[in-house]
Amino acid sequence: VLHRRSAQTLSLRPLRFASSFKASDVVIERNAAPSPKPEPASLVFGKQFSDHMLTICWSDKEGWEAPQIKPFQNLSLHPASSALHYSVELFEGMKAFRGVDDRIRLFRPMHNMERMHRSAERSSLPAFDKAELLGCIKKLVEVDQEWPSLGVSRPGKAMIFVIVGPVGPYFATGSFNPVSLLADPTFLFEGMKAFRGVDDRIRLFRPMHNMERMHRSAERSSLPNEAVKKGCQQVLWLYGEQEEITEKELVTPPLDGVILPGVTRQSLLDLARAWGEFKVTERRMDMKELLSALDAGRVLEVFGAGTACVVCPVGSLLYKDKVTYQIPTMQNGPDLAKRFYKELTDIQYGRTPSDWAPLVA
Repeated sequence: VLHRRSAQTLSLRPLRFASSFKASDVVIERNAAPSPKPEPASLVFGKQFSDHMLTICWSDKEGWEAPQIKPFQNLSLHPASSALHYSVELFEGMKAFRGVDDRIRLFRPMHNMERMHRSAERSSLPAFDKAELLGCIKKLVEVDQEWPSLGVSRPGKAMIFVIVGPVGPYFATGSFNPVSLLADPTFLFEGMKAFRGVDDRIRLFRPMHNMERMHRSAERSSLPNEAVKKGCQQVLWLYGEQEEITEKELVTPPLDGVILPGVTRQSLLDLARAWGEFKVTERRMDMKELLSALDAGRVLEVFGAGTACVVCPVGSLLYKDKVTYQIPTMQNGPDLAKRFYKELTDIQYGRTPSDWAPLVA
């Protein structure tokens, strides 16, 4: 996102597309010096990328330009880009799967497009046609299908860019091996709410207090790095004074602005409700309730879910840097986590036909 700072303050509001880019207008420039394809066993998550990328530029004067698929390359950003100064940007991650029939599928891609569109509106970035962007991404996947699996104001220019890369396991422990979580209320998830007033205008409540608390937390520690130092692979983020749990379990927190509306999360809920074999609940849960349930032997499995790891069992929880609670996930199969993982990957890799996984190539 490029933006040169101006003395004029502009109101933040969604940017509607004056013109829509079309997937049929994609211009393809082939990479004349393609990189050697890595061996699948050597893949590290997020480190290798394919030969091409998709870029779609926008300006408030010209609207959207024609999409381009071109050789993978660095981006050139103006030093005053609002993406660098004020994080006026967004990220969306999705996967393409090479199936047992050697065909390539995306997994519920319109969910990603809808979430990205919502993020663009909230970030005052230009809106786009969701179906056309998906069409452009499909063309990029076709081209690279041989690869193995800043005052805050609205920007004057923007760019959508999509890169493709084969990935290994998300966690160093490998695929579907249990991970340990660090839960420390010293580093609470910093939440801030917006309120719509009687005049229909939106206000934040003492936002600088939140910013100052976040800054102090950042100075004290980078919590994900602290987790690794303490032998944990990931963080169990706690929210608010009651230490509400914000990670995903069979009982999962609601989408109230703290939890990302994840595609994998929604897919697991949809599968569970379609089975109709047990109660599926979206409600708040805090550490006191979790620890009480662990002590009473009522916790059978804990697992995380996401595009990167799909479904990942949790085997232990380090709380307040003092007590490590063992979670009996692996001792219980884990029957449910394994079932979720199998059903989801069967769809993603084409072993189970589903309209959740449209063919690309």
